[in-house]
Amino acid sequence: MRVVIGEDNALLRDGLTRLLEANDFDVVAAAEHADDLAEALRDTDADVAVVDVRMPPTFTDEGLRVAIETRAARPGFPVLVLSQYVEQLYARELLSSGEGAVGYLLKDRVADVSAFVDAVRTVAGGGTVLDPEVVSTLLTRRQADTPLQRLTEREREVLALMAEGRSNTAIASSLFVTDKAIGKHTSNIFAKLDLPPHDDDNRRVLAVVAYLQQPDGQE
Repeated sequence: MRVVIGEDNALLRDGLTRLLEANDFDVVAAAEHADDLAEALRDTDADVAVVDVRMPPTFTDEGLRVAIETRAARPGFPVLVLSQYVEQLYARELLSSGEGAVGYLLKDRVADVSAFVDAVRTVAGGGTVLDPEVVSTLLTRRQADTPLQRLTEREREVLALMAEGRSNTAIASSLFVTDKAIGKHTSNIFAKLDLPPHDDDNRRVLAVVAYLQQPDGQE
C-alpha cells in the first residue's frame, strides 16, 4: 500500500516513515512543506495520505487544505489527518462530504503503533476513524433542538464507538451485548437522524457527520 506523508517535524516525519515501512506500507513521498505535499499527491499513485493539519509556510491549516483540495480533485481519496489538539472545525471540514475514507487523530496516538497502523488501514479501506478524544469533546457538548436529542444514552454510546471506526461486532464486544442488539441500536440511530435506507457504510459516516456539523457554542 503506497503512502504519502505530510509532516514538517523531521523527527516525526522520519518516525512515521519507519513505522509504516515496518508494517508493509510503501512510503512514496514524505513532504515537509504544504507545496511539496500537494505536488506529491498530484504526481504519485498513492493509496492513502497521512497529513499534519499545520504545515509551512504559516503553520495554520495548510496540510488540511491540501487534503481537502486533493479529495476535491480525487473524490474519496483516503486521508488520515494528524493534529496536536482537538480542533472541531477541522474535523467537521474534513468529514463534511460524508464520503468516508477519512480519519482525524491526535498525534499522541501514533505512540500506539498497532492502533495507528490499524487506523491507516481502515481509512485506506474506505472507513472513517475519529480520535476518541475528538468524539468525547463532541459528545459532551449539549445539543438543543436537533435530531441528536432523540438518541438514547445507549444510542449515543454506540454512535461514539461508531465514530471511532469500530464495527458492530467490536462495539458489541465493548458494550458486552450481542451483535443483534447493536444492529438494532444502529438502525434506530439512522432512523432518528433521518438517514434513509442506503449503504450502511455511508450512513455510518453521515451519522458521525451529524455530530460534527452542529454549530459551535450551541447550548
